[in-house]
Amino acid sequence: MEFDLENPLTSLKEYVSDTIPDLFVSESDHMPSRNFLHCLKTSDFYVSFREEAISRILQAQYSCNYDLFIPYLAVNYMDRFISRQEIPQGKPWILRLLVISCLSLAAKMKNKHFSISNSQEAEAGFIFDTQTINRMELLVLDALNWRMRSITPFSFVHFFVSLFELKDPSSSQPLKDRATEIIFKAQNEIKFLEFKPSIIAASALLVASNERFPLQFPCFKCSIYSCEFVNEEKLLECFNALQEMVEMEWYESMLDTMSWTRTPLSVLDRHFTKSENETTSIITSTTTITNGSTVPEIKRRKLNGYSGK
Repeated sequence: MEFDLENPLTSLKEYVSDTIPDLFVSESDHMPSRNFLHCLKTSDFYVSFREEAISRILQAQYSCNYDLFIPYLAVNYMDRFISRQEIPQGKPWILRLLVISCLSLAAKMKNKHFSISNSQEAEAGFIFDTQTINRMELLVLDALNWRMRSITPFSFVHFFVSLFELKDPSSSQPLKDRATEIIFKAQNEIKFLEFKPSIIAASALLVASNERFPLQFPCFKCSIYSCEFVNEEKLLECFNALQEMVEMEWYESMLDTMSWTRTPLSVLDRHFTKSENETTSIITSTTTITNGSTVPEIKRRKLNGYSGK
């Protein structure tokens, strides 16, 4: 599936009435509560609950063809709700009702049509009427203090790009596009819940610039370090975590590519077909990631201990 990258980035227009300092000051109000990450680390129930909820939100996005910002916003609402509201165990209908309600609220926020009937087609045994969904929406809104216009990493992408001194102004779009892909993927990872949206945005842009424009990477890094609103320690931590996520994704895709089965149809094919043990040995000896070492051909940069000021 291709990313429709314009919609999330044009959502920045929603913040034209806000100044950049206001966004940085208010962003913590649009994050899950501080004890949520600890709860996820100590409770298998909440980890499983969140994973299944995200899975169902993404399934709804695929089946109903929503723009990608709607499920992103729905997950944001869901995280903030379950971080402030105790979820009773043994009631699977609560998860499904919450998913539908968060998707409905996100679609309303983006002025998009949301079909309750379509969203429940895949549900077996749990069909909710409009009144029930509306009541759940009110519970979610109350937990969110009615802050529906969430401040997300996308709220900061344009600002941070404006700090870069790009040799070619047209190169800003590929940079935004790649950072957007990284931001979408990072939302599923529990470890990124502790970082503020601005830190995730800045880190994603650094990872993207390292990939797309490695020669300009040091300049981009210094530009972000110079921002008075950025916590360097958190930026370094988040950048390295995102870099590891991207590398692992590349590593897994390479394993998938190398694991496909070939039928020897010629002498040449037989020559290059290896036994499973030989293939495993080759993969292990050439692409192993150990103690933070890098996968070959990936340009990885660690920012630990470096000050760009």
